[in-house]
Amino acid sequence: MSPGAGQAPGWRVALTARSLYLPGIDPDAAVPGVTPGRAGPACPPDLAHELLGRKGLLGKDPATRLALCAVHQALGLPPGRRPPPGPPDPAVAVVASSNLGNLDTVVGVVRSVRAGQRKEISPLLAPRASSNVIASAVAIWFGCGGPNLMLCAGAPSGAEAVLTGALLLRAGRAARVIVVGAEPADEVAAGWHARRSPRAAPLREGSACVILEPAQQAAGTGGAVLIGPALAADTAVEHADLPAGWGDLYGAHGVAQTAVAATLAGRRAGPVRVVCGDPADGWRRLDVWPASGAS
Repeated sequence: MSPGAGQAPGWRVALTARSLYLPGIDPDAAVPGVTPGRAGPACPPDLAHELLGRKGLLGKDPATRLALCAVHQALGLPPGRRPPPGPPDPAVAVVASSNLGNLDTVVGVVRSVRAGQRKEISPLLAPRASSNVIASAVAIWFGCGGPNLMLCAGAPSGAEAVLTGALLLRAGRAARVIVVGAEPADEVAAGWHARRSPRAAPLREGSACVILEPAQQAAGTGGAVLIGPALAADTAVEHADLPAGWGDLYGAHGVAQTAVAATLAGRRAGPVRVVCGDPADGWRRLDVWPASGAS
């Protein structure tokens, strides 16, 4: 039997940090407090060095830069400062979500091969052509030595990433999970997205990050909220809908929704629902609870 609206789910994990990184948009203007510690619109990927520093960005594609920026913000790092050097932490996992992140690179390589221009393909494009490039780049940059997963599951992919992060914690495979979603909006990605769903909102360049830890961490973190399985579909709960003007974040959409839900949950006693997907790709749901109201 599904729990009622006032009952917490049987399993849950803590969401202890979050961020939205949307170039040209100030998320806090629409959802105050959604990105703690930052004010104003984010910089575009080609100016990511203003937040991340210049070292190490050569050859990074726009989606990877956006993902790094979102994680940098969620970790509360100052502009230009990278994590201290040291061996990768095997207790920290990364789950990334993106459907179009390196599509421009792959299409460019294929076109060059077809045109007989193999020798003109830059060696710097090799890592960018990997489907796991965002997850691996985040892990290397921030010293994460735990499980490293990349999800490309269509419209529900962002929510799938959050639930996969929760599963890693519940299974004891990690003590902390960085969940990040990122999408570019270059000509190739935007064109494919428009053909995929002509009636959908335009593709939005941006990224989002949530950091998950074991549920007991919520007790000692003032702003923490709890993620659990969705209650019955007919349960009356608030929904974390993104503002229409933000466009479609596609593979990052569910992660962004979860960050918004965490902000809303901190202001109420009941859960906030994330519903992510579309009729073509299916749907995924999860509920976000205020830590104080989910005991």
